[in-house]
Amino acid sequence: MRSGIGIDIHKLSNKKAMIIGGVNIPYHLGIDGHSDGDVLIHSIIDALLGAASLGDIGMYFPSSDSKYQGISSIKLLEIIVEELYNHSWNTNNIDATIVLEKPKLSPYIFDMKKKLSKAIKINMNQINIKSTTVDGIGLIGENEGICSIAIASIHKIDEII
Repeated sequence: MRSGIGIDIHKLSNKKAMIIGGVNIPYHLGIDGHSDGDVLIHSIIDALLGAASLGDIGMYFPSSDSKYQGISSIKLLEIIVEELYNHSWNTNNIDATIVLEKPKLSPYIFDMKKKLSKAIKINMNQINIKSTTVDGIGLIGENEGICSIAIASIHKIDEII
């Protein structure tokens, strides 16, 4: 069994939608990014890749490649889950924290877990998502940014866990 950590941070802007965990969150600000800017999924991808020693999200989906412009991060996650499977890895669990001042995310956590469990091909009870604020401190506290940190645990397909 192995574990990996991922982190992603993006600016907030009024130019894009706020998509977190594959869920469109109604809010006047969105997440600025090359793809859809989904920091939760990006941190999960990096955690999975780190656990498998397969690099990072930028190696697979460079921001310099226009074919990933505006792409759904759920699609990127599905590609990475298949890559892990091709290297004989399955996911045990995901634990993630989203750091964002506003809006409150608790009404959307169930839908995020549902979308992620389908993409990762694990049960919803193998995914934990939390959200927190920074009590007005720094760029995130001033509602100018969003961050997500994730930990993933994986195991070899033939390994008994």
